[in-house]
Amino acid sequence: MSGILLRLYQATPVLSKQIRQPDGIFHQNNLLHLMSYTVFWFRRDLRLDDNVGLYHALRRGQPVLPVFIFDRDILDTLPAQDARVDFIHRTLHEMQATLAGLGTSLIVRYGHPAEVWRSLLDTYPISAVYTNHDYEPYAQARDHEISDLLAAHGAVLHTFRDQVIFERDELLSGAGKAYSVFTPYARKWRETLATQPERLSSFDTRAWFGNWAPLAVQPIPTLAEMGFRATDTLFPSRDPDEAIIRHYSERRDFPAQAGTTRIGLHLRFGTVSIRHLARVAQALDATYLNELIWREFYMQVLWNFPHVVTGPFRREYAAVPWLDDEATFEKWKTGRTGYPIVDAGMRELSATGYMHNRVRMITASFLSKHLLLNWQWGEAWFAEKLLDFELASNSGGWQWAAGCGTDAAPYFRIFNPTAQTQKFDAEMKYVRRWVPEYGTPAYPRPVVDHAFARERCLAAYKGVLGNKEG
Repeated sequence: MSGILLRLYQATPVLSKQIRQPDGIFHQNNLLHLMSYTVFWFRRDLRLDDNVGLYHALRRGQPVLPVFIFDRDILDTLPAQDARVDFIHRTLHEMQATLAGLGTSLIVRYGHPAEVWRSLLDTYPISAVYTNHDYEPYAQARDHEISDLLAAHGAVLHTFRDQVIFERDELLSGAGKAYSVFTPYARKWRETLATQPERLSSFDTRAWFGNWAPLAVQPIPTLAEMGFRATDTLFPSRDPDEAIIRHYSERRDFPAQAGTTRIGLHLRFGTVSIRHLARVAQALDATYLNELIWREFYMQVLWNFPHVVTGPFRREYAAVPWLDDEATFEKWKTGRTGYPIVDAGMRELSATGYMHNRVRMITASFLSKHLLLNWQWGEAWFAEKLLDFELASNSGGWQWAAGCGTDAAPYFRIFNPTAQTQKFDAEMKYVRRWVPEYGTPAYPRPVVDHAFARERCLAAYKGVLGNKEG
């Protein structure tokens, strides 16, 4: 036995107990295995229960180091008071308190991932890193880089499906192609789940909590150390409200009501298990489950058609002659368009980081079709402001509204904001909550006439597409 291994062995009684064999002999191969660490790398899965990658890491047989990296490649693009960073920071402290009670600690670093991993590899003998899949292009490139770095140090990166029930190309059409239309995808999703109900089964991570590496509690970088400030945001509960889900199909379209769970933030950062949420939805409301399927549909669109990150799904729509009117865009962003339901939604977004889903569709349609401004401007604004921002869903939703995405009725569906208000906020409760000056001389006149805007939009789209329907 080498001197270094012997000293490590003698200094770590927990491990020395694990590797003593029935014959009473200490075997160096076992010691080499146990004196290395498995790392679990938390990313979009900030929970200790029912976490697929964590489950497999803990079962591996080596002590597990829990790691989280505040990624500067992402954080350096964000404003100093970003509530999402605050949410992650609070969540890590909650996790740290739980892990401290188990005799271990989160290892939290701030930096560029490759630099952080070089430091970790210099500090700890790491043989494997476990984590869960991330489907976004940046994450894919990052993970390839880290996988190569680990391999150069004799370690292996293992990733698992955790944030969706079905991923990538697991669901294909009869012709073996990825779906580009939601309805047949949803049908296949439900049919496949019926034959594979284990997809919703939980992973009992807690049964393996004895395999955490013993560590003294380590400090978490403060928000100030990373250039951020705390917010006073009241984040929604991670526990799905079953009463809301039970009546979701009846109430989900009315923004003045508490008819939605607002759990998107927790799905985004993995503080709730998608398997748990899907089981609840399956039991209580088919429409709510359908919304979860929409999320997975857009994720598989992102994976199979990655050009949607930088342009329209239907490439011919890239030629639509958008107006270059930043002054009107500013009125849309700040809720001063003179269309009350649009303005209410935009003000709610800026104030809370949330916007009701029905209103998201109205405001997105208004930007791209009434104002004839590039939907990508709005997509970027939502990405900056939404607490529950997910690249796949944000891109998919905006392209649906702009008519250039996967929807079967692309450009000729133009929401009438007034009709939408009459249908979904007839008593103007939502509008008056966010636009108190509505009905007074202080409220601005409409930036554009609806009938004129509709005809202008149709002419612009048809000028590019002819008589096609997309």
